[in-house]
Amino acid sequence: MERAILETENKVVGLKQTLRVLQQNKATKVFVASDIEDQVLRKIKAACLGKNVKLIVVRANQKELGRMCRIDVGAAVVALVRN
Repeated sequence: MERAILETENKVVGLKQTLRVLQQNKATKVFVASDIEDQVLRKIKAACLGKNVKLIVVRANQKELGRMCRIDVGAAVVALVRN
């Protein structure tokens, strides 16, 4: 899982950007931190419905997920994007 996030340049980080690529049918996988709020998780799940997008809850918290994405702040949600 970590490797998939780190190795791809085609990703978006954050709730707004993830919801945008889901709406545009460009997301392939969505990773969410283990410590996100329930309301955020519900939004992401609803956006993934019927989109054939795999939703993965990672064992990392937001700070660790942000670090995996090589950013200096926490990340609640990361989406891998089609080329």
